Amino acid sequence: MRAEGMLFAAALAAAMGLTSCSRGPERAPEVLAESVRSIPLDPADKAWTAAPEHLAKLVPQDLVEPRLVTPTTPELLVRALTDGSSIAFRLEWADDDQSDQTGPSRMADACAVQMPTRRDKDLPDPQMGQEDRPVYVTYWRADWQAAVNGRGDAIADLYPHAAVDHYPFEAGPLEANPAAKQEMAGRYAPAKILGNLRSGPRKTPVEPLISAGPGTLTPVAWQGEDGKGVFAERRWRVVIKRKMPEGLRPGDRTAVAFAVWQGSKQESGARKMRTGWIGLLWRANQ
Repeated sequence: MRAEGMLFAAALAAAMGLTSCSRGPERAPEVLAESVRSIPLDPADKAWTAAPEHLAKLVPQDLVEPRLVTPTTPELLVRALTDGSSIAFRLEWADDDQSDQTGPSRMADACAVQMPTRRDKDLPDPQMGQEDRPVYVTYWRADWQAAVNGRGDAIADLYPHAAVDHYPFEAGPLEANPAAKQEMAGRYAPAKILGNLRSGPRKTPVEPLISAGPGTLTPVAWQGEDGKGVFAERRWRVVIKRKMPEGLRPGDRTAVAFAVWQGSKQESGARKMRTGWIGLLWRANQ
């Protein structure tokens, strides 16, 4: 028995040594932003592999209508990098279905990063901010990513088996009058003619917004926001980059929150999984 015990102890020690040698990324109790010279948008870049990882628990948005009643995505893996002027987050979560095309009763996978607009002693409400203390939201969507990756936005691209008889703006007599053709096309693409920011084609898969409470999301001017999402092995890995909050310096702490939508679960708008506020520390170089 003593020999067996000694063999077991030796095997256990060897296993522990092996585990320590193959240890994964640092698991942090809050989101730690590491300083880098350049922020990579590719989620697979080795700079992300070296960044500390925070496990964020998600809860259903059940405070305002339309509520999400049944929990879906349980957790989110978060890493952060900053070059001093911008900060980026790599979000990773499990998803059995790559929902990157919208349509009737079809929603797109999505995620978002939320940060306070200013550093106050008291944080805004984590549920989209409040009237006197708004929050910035940087929003990524899978169908926008597909468009940026090169998927066309025409009927033939989205619905390859559809049959179209005729579009008025493609009428033969209009070919000799480009101005009239453009005017006619505008009647059938009013969002683009009116300058709707969500009309295609898209140059980036993210959108900057500001919110002062549920139902108040409003687009804001672009300040270098960008991102990239990759779906593989039933997981999304998405990088979202935005401007660094004003006044934040190495060693300073603020807060951040996240949200995830699974299109295959009919999640859209307020129907989402989300976090509360999580500490965000710009870790000074060691």
